[in-house]
Amino acid sequence: MSHPMESPEFFRDPYPLLAALRERGPVQQVRSGPHGATWLVTGWAEARTALAEPRLSKDTTRYFADKPSRRNLAPAVSATMLATDPPDHTRLRKLAMKAFTPAAVARLEPRVAETAHGLLERMAARGGTADLVEDFAVPLPIEVISDLLGVPREDRAALRRWSNDLFAAGAPDTIDAASHAISDYMTALIAAKRADGAGAADGRDGGAARPGAPGRDLLSDLIAARDEDDRLSEAELVSLAVLLVVAGHETTTNLIGNGALALLRDDALRTRLRQDPALIPAAVEELLRYDSPITTATFRYAAEPLTLGGAEIAAGDVVLVSPGAANRDPARFTDPDTLDPDRSAGHLSFGHGPHHCLGAPLARLEARIAFHALLTRCPDLRLAAPPAELPWRHTRLMRGPAHLPVTGAG
Repeated sequence: MSHPMESPEFFRDPYPLLAALRERGPVQQVRSGPHGATWLVTGWAEARTALAEPRLSKDTTRYFADKPSRRNLAPAVSATMLATDPPDHTRLRKLAMKAFTPAAVARLEPRVAETAHGLLERMAARGGTADLVEDFAVPLPIEVISDLLGVPREDRAALRRWSNDLFAAGAPDTIDAASHAISDYMTALIAAKRADGAGAADGRDGGAARPGAPGRDLLSDLIAARDEDDRLSEAELVSLAVLLVVAGHETTTNLIGNGALALLRDDALRTRLRQDPALIPAAVEELLRYDSPITTATFRYAAEPLTLGGAEIAAGDVVLVSPGAANRDPARFTDPDTLDPDRSAGHLSFGHGPHHCLGAPLARLEARIAFHALLTRCPDLRLAAPPAELPWRHTRLMRGPAHLPVTGAG
């Protein structure tokens, strides 16, 4: 049985296919193979249940241990915190969590706003014609997460390129090569920060910590947790660093890109938000529901048999949960294909349960500031290409425009 999520039509607009699958039932088998079936969860209630279901494991190392593979993914990418179950997941999440509390994120607001307005100033200086993805939606979250982690400015373009390649659907060699490139980079950056910290500690810097030395950024804090308290293995440290830099910008880039496109296609909503910016946080939630940055959540499999949405799922079967589909389930949302910021029902774009997105507070802050800046500073912003001709990223996991040409930027 072929996978239904591999066509250009799906990348451009997945919602008709997801709706058709959901009409057949909220949990549908989409593939069968030598290692069992693959199920797609499209109903809201069933997706919410599955996301918090302890019998659905995320431990990819355990799943693939006895299965042949031609892949050459770097362990730091194939075995991240996203691919672990409690208690390891709980321990790793706790180490990273303090950087993403609401209070910690609130302290980042001035830097996020400064970055957003700086990007718009650069677009205005070029005459206001821009690619809103490459010139705004990509660099804004990359700058913020790189600042947070202590990634040198000159390395950020390469990180963006490798991260983008990790989601190249149908290109396993590209994905594998990118996984090693980003893993090797983070291994070297950790070594450099550790050496800088040692230099500061033994007085080679006159007692002053250099930029990037432990205590100056989140990555240095994680190095300290590894070196002092031994709460992280070296492999876990590299893996967590990779996950934070990738997850810390990819979804937000797509949230800003999808949201900006939706606003550019809705003059009335754009005017309403410009006149009443207090509505922007609610609009961000509805944009997250309407066009989720995540079409399909990361890998899960049944550690033991279970029944979900009337489907009998065998031990070893793969279960793919689709927040994109669940967020448009008419059983949960009235008129789900309509953008309506006055809704109150919750979306699943940040997941649910133990793996609820750690960076959700930061993503919300970045999106709120990004949309406020675009609405207030760019009242004449317009699409420079027909919506039907826009290119979309070729990945089943993420959803976002690859380019978004506009005029009136900045």
